[in-house]
Amino acid sequence: MLEAWEIFVKLGDRMVLDDVSFELAEGRILAVVGPNGAGKTTLIKTLNGTIEPIYAGGTFLYSSDLNNRREIVFMSRSEIAREIAVVAQETETRFPVTVLEFVLAGRFVNGGMFGWENDADIDAARLALADCDLAEYGDRLMNELSGGERQRVVLARALATNAQILLLDEPTANLDLAHQAMMFQLVRERCRSCDASAVVITHDLNLAAEFADEVLMLKCGKVAAYGTPDEVLTVENIKNVFGVEVLLDKNPASGNVRVTNVF
Repeated sequence: MLEAWEIFVKLGDRMVLDDVSFELAEGRILAVVGPNGAGKTTLIKTLNGTIEPIYAGGTFLYSSDLNNRREIVFMSRSEIAREIAVVAQETETRFPVTVLEFVLAGRFVNGGMFGWENDADIDAARLALADCDLAEYGDRLMNELSGGERQRVVLARALATNAQILLLDEPTANLDLAHQAMMFQLVRERCRSCDASAVVITHDLNLAAEFADEVLMLKCGKVAAYGTPDEVLTVENIKNVFGVEVLLDKNPASGNVRVTNVF
């Protein structure tokens, strides 16, 4: 479980996160939505321990055993890496590395590194690549892939770690419709089958409605709404946060809320 209370982050003179709190249970997906500059990426970096808040009531990792409650700010980078895997917006590789090597690098927290991988590491990496529709890409170079292909490789690397918390910053950027759905389905299946949890930043409110269990809507670093997709994705909230008029109905296939812009 991931729990964050009263997170405040200031970058320069600007308060980027202002009293942000949420709880994420095992097996659940939290979608973080909001306009550009709302603090979404900063939240991901804070949850991963990359950015230190100026104040936090606490950001904790724990299982059903409350006695094993650990605050992220006091965990080492290796401890965090074993528990949390990140899919960032952009991944640039400045030197030639194959897709399989890149994914295997995510296994270092399990004791392996380039040249020292064991069979379990290789099996986990190949399985993750296959899940991401990349089974034939292992020998290709990362810097020769398209943006969408790289994004899928980054997800494969995160899945190969077997981390219990996935933090995904716009994971569907550069992906076509089929691979957008595939990515969210993979994340949902990992959460449901392995008691993992995921925080997913997305600009697509309909994807959030279809795949998320809860939605955290940010505006200017503050929580504008937090709850189920039906509770958060309302006409009033969307107009307040995004400044646009929308129509809401139900997706006839899933029954989930569906958002349509009014032009």
